[in-house]
Amino acid sequence: MGRIAGRFARVEPRRRARAFVLGLLSELPRKNCWTLAEHAGEANSYGLQHLLSRAKWDADAVRDDIRGFVVEHLHDTTAVLVVDETGDLKKGTNTVGVQRQYTGTAGRIENSQVAVYLAYSTRRGHAAIDRELYVPRSWTEDRARSRAAGIPDTVDFATKPALAARMIGRALDAGVLASWVAGDEVYGGNPHLRTALEKRQVGYVLAVARDHQITTHAGRLRADTLVKRLPRRAWQKLSAGAGAKGHRFYDWALADITDDQPGHHQLLVRRNRRTGELAFYRCYSATQVPLSTLVQVAGRRWTVEETFQSTKGLAGLDEHQVRRWTSWHRWVTLAMLAHAFLTVVRADEHARHGPDELIPLTCNEIQHLFNALVVRLVHDTAHRLGWSHWRRRHQARSQTSYYHRQATQA
Repeated sequence: MGRIAGRFARVEPRRRARAFVLGLLSELPRKNCWTLAEHAGEANSYGLQHLLSRAKWDADAVRDDIRGFVVEHLHDTTAVLVVDETGDLKKGTNTVGVQRQYTGTAGRIENSQVAVYLAYSTRRGHAAIDRELYVPRSWTEDRARSRAAGIPDTVDFATKPALAARMIGRALDAGVLASWVAGDEVYGGNPHLRTALEKRQVGYVLAVARDHQITTHAGRLRADTLVKRLPRRAWQKLSAGAGAKGHRFYDWALADITDDQPGHHQLLVRRNRRTGELAFYRCYSATQVPLSTLVQVAGRRWTVEETFQSTKGLAGLDEHQVRRWTSWHRWVTLAMLAHAFLTVVRADEHARHGPDELIPLTCNEIQHLFNALVVRLVHDTAHRLGWSHWRRRHQARSQTSYYHRQATQA
């Protein structure tokens, strides 16, 4: 918190930001302004709501501090920047960026809010260092609706790969040393993102669909057609990294792509050793690298999924109940900060791993010990009863207002 203290013009929002992050790090079963305010010892939720909506502080500046904190403590010469999106299911139509759209959270088209994140992934750990809210055309083409949700007039429609390129550019311009970018098919199938990375000579291993068109010396072929022409000796058994049950071994093959641009362009193919299922990756590197390097980068792609799971499960990334542009950015930024703290502590603990009979501390265990041994907040009975009265009074007013609207509409 001392690292971001200078981002707040007044002491009150700085103290509330600290209480907010402690609440996100707590083991509360639900994390919203009401539960976080009660945890912080506030008499009501208005102070934390003010922190998210109207208080003067720069969430983008805090985001930059988070990026510096994560890179400083997890720094690795083999660092990979991983881009991916995640969605939060929402009701109604007023929450910023919400529409019916596909989200991997549900695995289908649902009413949801989608954001793209950039994770910094190393052998020591991984954490999100940037975020961009995806604003669909249905919002950017309706300026009145956008303004009602606090979206600045300067925000125009941008695809998810364009948002990813924007975040990668910010990280590189800030001096983050990363030689590789990884992502799924949404990003691998976008030629503009690939070109932007090649111009900066940043290598990539980006997933592509099986029908992705590849140019070879034999002509233009689909990725799944090209793989049928590979000889048996082209396949090698390699690990994509350690998983929960040990090393993840697959068969891998590499085919050259004909491209008139500088650098090395290749198609990487992964084959499941048990089912034979295939996955395809479009690869670029400024200088030639071995197959094993590309495989390791491809394996890092999954760390962003672990980042989402951990940030949502431990730091409340997806539990916000905010509707406006500014509030959303402030909530997710502070959630990223809470998770970055857990990730860095975990990396430091792993660096000095103790007895062999104990597994290294996990983020979950660090969160539990932090709350039990360091925070140890205890509120008296009067505080708990006061909050019970406040909640019920607020809910009674909401109920009366709802019934009144229903009567006037009848």
